Amino acid sequence: MGVTVKTEGATAADVVAIPHFIGGEHRVSSGSLPVYNPATGQQTRTVPVASAAEVDEAVGLAVAAQPAWAATSLAQRTNVFYAVRELLIAHADELALAITQEHGKVLSDAMGEISRGLE
Repeated sequence: MGVTVKTEGATAADVVAIPHFIGGEHRVSSGSLPVYNPATGQQTRTVPVASAAEVDEAVGLAVAAQPAWAATSLAQRTNVFYAVRELLIAHADELALAITQEHGKVLSDAMGEISRGLE
């Protein structure tokens, strides 16, 4: 999902650039901010800073997609949400690790956060 880049201040690990996802495509913006593991102080990722044009494009695409989603049957929308739930469960360990690295939570708290989100 991310793009590995060498960044000043990174120690042994490479830094992952987290892209935007707009219109079904991953995009790396020209500007970014560092993400640090608060437990170690080490930079682990960069997160893009969207331009006004990127935000406008993302909002425009979402607005354009809404009528088709609204016309989708309740059964089909339910299937989509259950599929998302299954993906979250299948990748809970990866998500918990990311929460731990980005927010400094212990792993058990991060797993609890994922469980509460699923509820």
